Amino acid sequence: MNSNDSAARAGISEEEIVLVPHFIKGQTVLGADIRHRSRDLGTDFATPALDLDGMVWQRGAPGPAFDLPVEQVIDFLVRVGERLTLDKNELLREALEGMVRVSELGRRILENCYNDICHMFSREVMLAEVRESLGSLEVIDGWKVRDLHQRKNRIRAFPPRLVHILAGNSPMVAAMTIVRAALSKGVHLLKLPSNDLFTATAILRTMAAVDPDHPVTRSFSIAYWKGGDVAVESILYRAQYFDKIVVWGGESAVRHAQSYVGPGFEMIAYDPKVSISMVGQQAFGSDEALREVAMRGAADVLSFNQDACNASRFQFVEGDTEQCDRYSALLAEAMGIDVRYGGGHYLPTPADIRDEVDMLKMLEPVYAVFGGYEGRGLVVRSDEPVGFHPNVKTVNVVQVSSLADALRYVTVATQTVGVWPPSRKRELRDGLASAGVQRIVSLGEANAPGSFGGMPHDATIPLHRFMKWITEEGDETP
Repeated sequence: MNSNDSAARAGISEEEIVLVPHFIKGQTVLGADIRHRSRDLGTDFATPALDLDGMVWQRGAPGPAFDLPVEQVIDFLVRVGERLTLDKNELLREALEGMVRVSELGRRILENCYNDICHMFSREVMLAEVRESLGSLEVIDGWKVRDLHQRKNRIRAFPPRLVHILAGNSPMVAAMTIVRAALSKGVHLLKLPSNDLFTATAILRTMAAVDPDHPVTRSFSIAYWKGGDVAVESILYRAQYFDKIVVWGGESAVRHAQSYVGPGFEMIAYDPKVSISMVGQQAFGSDEALREVAMRGAADVLSFNQDACNASRFQFVEGDTEQCDRYSALLAEAMGIDVRYGGGHYLPTPADIRDEVDMLKMLEPVYAVFGGYEGRGLVVRSDEPVGFHPNVKTVNVVQVSSLADALRYVTVATQTVGVWPPSRKRELRDGLASAGVQRIVSLGEANAPGSFGGMPHDATIPLHRFMKWITEEGDETP
């Protein structure tokens, strides 16, 4: 049965089905051979049939960009980046219209993301990514001599063969992945998520518009298949084709990918994280200061509508009950105001969270609730973290006598911690790092510029982990 037949039987017109292109080694592939339904909005979409042999690169030959100087890779990516704004790029505008039908982020946030993607393609950012991640440009372009222990050795960051399982909670994941992948000079197969079926493909199609035969363009394939499809993944997820699988996503996605890991086929996992905020007593210096701090706290909550790992869910506030309630009320109010990557009005609070909060309301004054269920912001104040997972613009403000007391709630699953005032970061950073935190920022800067381009992610250096580090040892003369 083809997609048109199945659509007709389901009572769905051909015009209602979203068509999702694939991109295979520099060529756009169109078709409506396989029907799917998106995760977030339940949108019906169709993709071309998969040509598994055509999506991979055989190990017997080097990848197209293996021997291309990294400076030339950067030159090409700069040219691509110059076209990556909505006003200049029909492919991005087409992708935006598709994304509105499959992503819960909404048009305004998606437009902001698409207009900001180009910053990742700046020469300064990409040079920093290579130099800070690998130590030099030379080590990726050739065999760099290291004179160690009275013995000359040569080392190279060799281009990898990677398969990437993308997450769809932020279009920035697609852009970061493509930039790092291109800088590695390796070959890359990207699996699209059903809640971002268009961003990565639009970027790669823009590459082809700049130069369809460029080695970097021919180093990418991208396609959608349903996650967990053994008929597809048991063939692709092999050391025969790839060195590593890079997984962004939930626990189930990570555990599923892990089942394919074996000798010669490793996993790099960017698994689910929870982020928090820490607000010091200094926030209560004046009403104006407190309102400003609440705005900063709300900005971190609203990161991609609280669907990103760096979005704050628990905020530990150093103060008495009256102070924490004042902050909570202002925080709930501030969450109703749009920020660049977050909406002031979002989905209504899910039923499971409403049920939990309704029970806590009966335990006042031990708990206090601010805001409402209509999607503008909901805050629960308590003296210890609540037992449910705050989500969909829900935050738990936890009263503490000292910010140091909050350290006992930090785990290896804690990604970003926003601290106010910034001067308090120094006293907290070692304790936070020891407990498992991976990133410490000033409150309100979860999405500040500068977090990409030579900076770690989840306590690792992604580009460094992508590479294959090969040594050639000993003197070259007998």
